[in-house]
Amino acid sequence: MEGTRVRPSFRMVLFIWVATAALFARADDLAVLHNGFSIRHQRRELIGSVTRLYLTADKSGYVDVPTNEIDRFEPDLSLEPAAQTVQHLPQLVSAASARYHLDPDLVNSVIHAESGFNANAVSRKGAQGLMQLMPETASKLGVADAFDPAANVDGGTRYLRQLLERYNFDLLKALAAYNAGPQRVEQYRGIPPYYETQAYIARIVRDFNRQKLAEQKAAGASHKTERRLQQNSAKRTSVERSTEQASR
Repeated sequence: MEGTRVRPSFRMVLFIWVATAALFARADDLAVLHNGFSIRHQRRELIGSVTRLYLTADKSGYVDVPTNEIDRFEPDLSLEPAAQTVQHLPQLVSAASARYHLDPDLVNSVIHAESGFNANAVSRKGAQGLMQLMPETASKLGVADAFDPAANVDGGTRYLRQLLERYNFDLLKALAAYNAGPQRVEQYRGIPPYYETQAYIARIVRDFNRQKLAEQKAAGASHKTERRLQQNSAKRTSVERSTEQASR
């Protein structure tokens, strides 16, 4: 399968509940669960016995978590400060994606979900850098400094490619393994029943699709502009010919 470029399509099933009361979160908060997992979200809403965590400000993606499984809410400090973002990240992502034959939009979506493009991000479990590599994983990948953006993106992209190959290019399983570990995916023979992992996958799916939609709109606008230029050019040519014939 070497050389395969991943252009996945996605189907995510989310539960529908009737809202009875609302609670609002910061721009990005963490819902810390009793099992130690955390779910990044932008808004939240109490619905009966569950808390709906909205993964995006427009509420287009969410995950429902039993309220009694949530330990606390706290700000997601891994996204601060914004000055820690990498200026040349697009070039790093493009180079690594080409090296490992992945869609750069997918890699960008993983980075967005993992660290919010913060090169100095550190999770509570010790994952580091843009693609949140655990020290043990970074060592296996030959990444000496996980806070070095180039090394981190290269290692994280290579690891994602390895997971895709491991799961026969099933992207959802690969993302689940990136988040929860391959052992959990194999234990449950698919996506683990962890709210944090399901929310993580949903966040990446939505971000990836958003990028693709934007690209399609941009391509459509570019095509329309090109057609108008061609039509205007044809009109000018026709006028020039008519003027030339009239002057003879």
